[in-house]
Amino acid sequence: MNGPALYQSPALASWRIALPHTTAAVPVARALVRTALAELEHAADSDTAELLTAELVANAVEHTAGEGPIELVVELLPTGCTVEVHDPDPAPPGHLTHPLPVAPDPWQEHGRGLLLIRALSSSCGHRPTESGKAVWFRLPVVPAQRRPL
Repeated sequence: MNGPALYQSPALASWRIALPHTTAAVPVARALVRTALAELEHAADSDTAELLTAELVANAVEHTAGEGPIELVVELLPTGCTVEVHDPDPAPPGHLTHPLPVAPDPWQEHGRGLLLIRALSSSCGHRPTESGKAVWFRLPVVPAQRRPL
């Protein structure tokens, strides 16, 4: 799949940070996304962005081997935000862009994260990188009348 940056307008702001290949990366990634959206008063849904970022980072930690860091990239665009997680494993994430033939049990822990990403993002995918792959999602700007007060 093509990466998200191939057909987007220029970013208003972007962040790139290396995270440890441990579960400690999840709250750090959530905090970065929350801070990025709050600092610029960006109109993407911060709660959804945090949730989906946590899922991507947790998947990268759980399903890739290695001691090297994973990388989080956040881009704020006029039309929404894009979040990418880079990891060292070139294998595509299972069932991110193609749903399972049978819906997973929502009470099972495995498989639920990719289901959430597909359901709550405006688009998602993965692309190869020089050192593995990047898995990404996009969230649109929330219209003013639908934002919480």
